[in-house]
Amino acid sequence: MILITGGAGYIGSHCAINFLNAGYEIAVFDNLENGHIETINTLKTIGKVNFIKGDLKNREEIRNVFKTYNIDAVIHFAGYIEVTESVQNPSKYYRNNIIGSLNLFDAMVEFSVKYIVFSSTCSIYGDAKYTPINENHPINPINPYGKTKLIIENILEDYDKAYGIKSVCLRYFNAAGADSKIRLGETHSPETHLIPNILKSIFEEDKTFKIFGTDYNTPDGTCIRDYVNVEDLAQAHRLAYLYLQGNNKSDCFNLGSEKGTSVKEVFDTAKKITGKEIKYQNAPKRQGDTPILYADSSKARKILGWQANKTIEESIKSAYEWEKFLRQ
Repeated sequence: MILITGGAGYIGSHCAINFLNAGYEIAVFDNLENGHIETINTLKTIGKVNFIKGDLKNREEIRNVFKTYNIDAVIHFAGYIEVTESVQNPSKYYRNNIIGSLNLFDAMVEFSVKYIVFSSTCSIYGDAKYTPINENHPINPINPYGKTKLIIENILEDYDKAYGIKSVCLRYFNAAGADSKIRLGETHSPETHLIPNILKSIFEEDKTFKIFGTDYNTPDGTCIRDYVNVEDLAQAHRLAYLYLQGNNKSDCFNLGSEKGTSVKEVFDTAKKITGKEIKYQNAPKRQGDTPILYADSSKARKILGWQANKTIEESIKSAYEWEKFLRQ
């Protein structure tokens, strides 16, 4: 059985679909602070899902999962993820992300579970020294969110040496899109991610899309990011698990489309796909944002057999269908 922490959240739930479609039984551990019980109910219509409401900061709650279920591997998503909030409230991020992860890893040691795939981030690299960014790029996170992810990666490295836990850390770039069958999608409150915010501004009269920063040192002045489809990311997690099974070796991989797309380009693509006028206004830069980030994913292609297949247009189209579905 595969344990997915944070499996009621955005990327975690799409990962759950991927494992269910491949015939696995899964256990989802989530405190539902940012995940949704409706997501769990949807997952249960797809395959065998055991849901445990619990918080990783509570050691006994996660230990009980390993006591109750025969866990073969862990896919670890649970954690706070908002860059700006992490700058404003670093204590929240360090306490939740790091202590929660330690409790999870210690339970794995106690119950002899040896494989974990960790949801890391390109934020560990900080400001890009060069692009595309490969795994050898200097590591220098510039916000507490990225720092917590790096600390967790370092913990996993030490737990491999000391306890034999093998990990794959997937450093992915900007997740986008929704389930192709429009069963699940991105639902955050408040929503801080670019594409859903653009699309929400179509449906909500009082919603105006904001472009945070228009004077970056980029061709059109707006941030450049690498948007990778959430279903492609989900596939990478299962391939990483199969890699651990076959090689019993820890590693890290960048996951991205390997194409940089600016905020304005995303905005224009959304207008084209929806055929709608989208209200927007320019806003100041956000703390902790770096101007350019896009991936070199050649290592994942070579070793995991993974690549991003879906385009930014496909991601925005599925996200738009999801936003329409939410309003039915």
